[in-house]
Amino acid sequence: MPRATITQWEFGELFPKETGRAVLTVSEITTRVRKLLESNFGVVWVSGEIANLRLQSSGHAYFTLKDSSAQIQCVLFRSDGAAFRHLLADGKKVLVHAELTVYEPRGQYQLRVVGVESQGQGALQEAFERLKLKLQSEGLFAPERKRPIPKYSERLGLATSLSGAAIRDVLHVVERRHPGLEILVAPCLVQGKSAAPDIVEALRRLNEWSVAQPSGQGLDLILLTRGGGSLEDLWAFNEETVARAIAASALPVVSAVGHEIDFTIADFVADLRAATPSAAAEIITEGVYSSAKFVLKTASWLQQKASDTVARHRNGLESLVARLRRGHPRRVVRDQSLLLDEAQLRLARAVRSALRAKALSGQSARDRLARIRPSVALERLLQRLDEARARLPKEARRALDRRQTRFAAAAAKLNLLSPAQALARGYSITLDDESGAVIRRTGQVRPGQALRTKVADGDIRSRAT
Repeated sequence: MPRATITQWEFGELFPKETGRAVLTVSEITTRVRKLLESNFGVVWVSGEIANLRLQSSGHAYFTLKDSSAQIQCVLFRSDGAAFRHLLADGKKVLVHAELTVYEPRGQYQLRVVGVESQGQGALQEAFERLKLKLQSEGLFAPERKRPIPKYSERLGLATSLSGAAIRDVLHVVERRHPGLEILVAPCLVQGKSAAPDIVEALRRLNEWSVAQPSGQGLDLILLTRGGGSLEDLWAFNEETVARAIAASALPVVSAVGHEIDFTIADFVADLRAATPSAAAEIITEGVYSSAKFVLKTASWLQQKASDTVARHRNGLESLVARLRRGHPRRVVRDQSLLLDEAQLRLARAVRSALRAKALSGQSARDRLARIRPSVALERLLQRLDEARARLPKEARRALDRRQTRFAAAAAKLNLLSPAQALARGYSITLDDESGAVIRRTGQVRPGQALRTKVADGDIRSRAT
């Protein structure tokens, strides 16, 4: 079979067709990566430190979650982050609950956060606040549900550790202030994972023991206490089971956990919170202690009250004796006789005074009548009438002269202002002969108009040219 010959011009296909090669766009490969990550990882818990936190005005939060070797971008959308925004801060270690996904416009993988929790003590504090809000909304902290602490307690239930300093402090204060107080101790753990159920059990035992006793011989209240410590050490008293056991107790509960600055959920639920175990013991024994001090002062107080009472009754008796002496019949008759004599003297003086007043009044009336005799008054009136008649013509003449003088002065003023005076001094007045209007300007005169000119001794008629 002859071999095919190939000339120097036969090079085959310069651009052969592509076969078996898949070409993806950037968007397609990014979408595949996103689906691969989301399907294999889904929602995960990731711990790390927050860095580069940015809180946008839109409500979204962007930050970097990092550790010593790597970092990853995170986004917390406004719709997901309302309850967690306060936990975000640069440098804070957190535990985020997030979905691993890809931000396709940048081809960057990131965490879409749906939950944030603080790590370490911050997580405990967050759990504390969350439980506090829950129990508060249920009304377990309400003042109206808190029961009063008995003022005079006879039997006390004590829930605490036998090896702690708290029980020694309580016993020392009770022995000093109220030695007769009976104490029933229910030992329990106050620290560690088993502490919470142990505390609940101790409260239950104390309540059951009190109910089982005859009437009036049960416990008056329960003291739940321990010494100070860190938040982790006191955490058993922040457990919900302990809080609900305190709320369910049939006996009033006093909580004294830690130092003055320490507050636990048990403090909020208890009927009374004391700053320290010693302070709690002092509050419980205050009624008896105060009463004991009062009793010690009672002897001197009773003696003083008796002395005051005797003195008050002695003064009253002396007052009654004095009143009896003043009210003796012989003295009453004598006093009334004196009053009668004084009344007679006053009556005689009053009669003499009234007679003198009447006499003076009569003499005054006679004097006034003498001064106003009718004949004398008539004579004075006639004299005044003659004088008025003599003055009348003179007054009339003077009034007429005054009016004539005023008339002459007015006539002279009127004559000075009269147009006739101006005409007599050589002035004249030109009038329109037909209408009688005064001509004051040349513009009022037209050719051929009939004019009349007034002078001192008559009128001159003319015609304008």
